[in-house]
Amino acid sequence: MRVAFVLQDLQLSGGVGVAVEHAAQLRRHHGIDARLVLARPQEHPHWGYRGLDQVPVLGLAEALELDWDIAVATWWETTSVLFRLRARRHAYFIQLLEDSAYPAGAPERLAAAMTTALPVRFITEARWLAELLEDYQPGTRVLYVRNGIPKDVFAIPDRVAPATGGEPLRVVLEGARGYVQKGVDDALAAVAAMREPAHVTWVSPHPTEPPPGVDTVLSGLSHAEMAQLFGEQHVILKLSRAEGMYGPPLEAFHRGATVVTTPVTGHDEYIEHGVNGLVVGWDDIHGTARTLDLLARDRRLLHELRTGALRTARAWPDWRQSSQWMALALRRVLAEPMPPVRGAGMRLVSDFASVTAEGQAAARRLEIEQAIQANLFSQKAWIYAVRARRELDRLRQLGRRVGRPVKRLLRR
Repeated sequence: MRVAFVLQDLQLSGGVGVAVEHAAQLRRHHGIDARLVLARPQEHPHWGYRGLDQVPVLGLAEALELDWDIAVATWWETTSVLFRLRARRHAYFIQLLEDSAYPAGAPERLAAAMTTALPVRFITEARWLAELLEDYQPGTRVLYVRNGIPKDVFAIPDRVAPATGGEPLRVVLEGARGYVQKGVDDALAAVAAMREPAHVTWVSPHPTEPPPGVDTVLSGLSHAEMAQLFGEQHVILKLSRAEGMYGPPLEAFHRGATVVTTPVTGHDEYIEHGVNGLVVGWDDIHGTARTLDLLARDRRLLHELRTGALRTARAWPDWRQSSQWMALALRRVLAEPMPPVRGAGMRLVSDFASVTAEGQAAARRLEIEQAIQANLFSQKAWIYAVRARRELDRLRQLGRRVGRPVKRLLRR
């Protein structure tokens, strides 16, 4: 079986790393000729993903010359070239509700949403995504493939040593500021609002000065370096608003850290409140800070949560086990008939209706704004006219006061 995983690029990205890992595992253990196809020319060197040296990487022009059993899109933008590949089956490995990565009103948001109307076979890594996609396209059976964890890198310790009362709570958070869906700004605000002693490490995509509440900023860490860092922490703080499978807390679990998190999509795949982590409310900076303070004070609770995190990690599959499910999913895609086009058609028509409604609403908003502007202009013109009339009356009165003495002199 020859399979093309279509990628936008090979830069640092969790979603790209998952696709590379699957491709390498499929080649190594399942006899599947999995290759990576780049949808556009690359301007930067590839990120050094584990297993990338074992997977052929093709440009689009080269890929168009080959015949494929399955072509798999891995991001909404890659769907633009998916059907140009000569393939017996077309699939979409969707790892996130991708329109959530863009702000409201952005054209990319609408385009990303519309790709879920394509007549393809969906594969996903999260149950909530599978259920949602099946609702989007009635009659479609979505294939669920859980992500693995590289357990040789994120090695599970036999036990976690209890944190002594004399040491500060060690907290790690990761991600870039400025992206609402990742919640990094909220996480930074929460650690800054803590009252109990804590040592906070922020893993940022780019070097920067530590903001208030942060002791150390690290960037450009490899998987091995992240694993070492997680092994030194008590808790990972994640306040995301949109995730797919939600990988970083699970990686931290493997190294003996617990999590404080929002009830973000994907958290219920493995996070249990009060068992292996704590779930806080949305937009509750002070409540999150108090939760961290609780863990800093109550070391018994902290130890119980960290121990629960280790139990969860031990039950989670590694990448070799996960690749077995991906291999099975791909064989099903090839063997089974494509989903009925009725579901794709219903989803597409629904998108058309949404686009029309959104366009009409935008046009109405523009009309209202123009009317308001015109009304304001009319009000301003009226105000200016009143002011001008008042000024003219004042000048006339002034003229009368000045003119009266002159008239009296002339009469004499």
